[in-house]
Amino acid sequence: MTTLTLAEFKHITDAEAYFEFFQLPYDAKVVNVNRLHILKKLSQFMAEIDANFPEIDDAERLAQYRDALIQAYETFLTTSPLETKLFKVFNEKPKGVVMLSELSAD
Repeated sequence: MTTLTLAEFKHITDAEAYFEFFQLPYDAKVVNVNRLHILKKLSQFMAEIDANFPEIDDAERLAQYRDALIQAYETFLTTSPLETKLFKVFNEKPKGVVMLSELSAD
């Protein structure tokens, strides 16, 4: 088994490659539908890891990144992108639009 390096990890650019890097199973359909959301959630988790554990070695950092990828992926097995509201577009109310949820039958 080859040793995984942080430098190799940092060169990955697509979701499937992260799963392959860590040799994790994944459902291609889930990744295809939620790709950007999984990557965004992974990025958030990685930022937390980097901020909270600045002194850990590369092997431990990669282990935590692996767990973060699993957690990000599993988030979208049970939750929709609309529910997680990771991106700004999901949090902004369109101007000049009345949402159906705002209408009442009074």
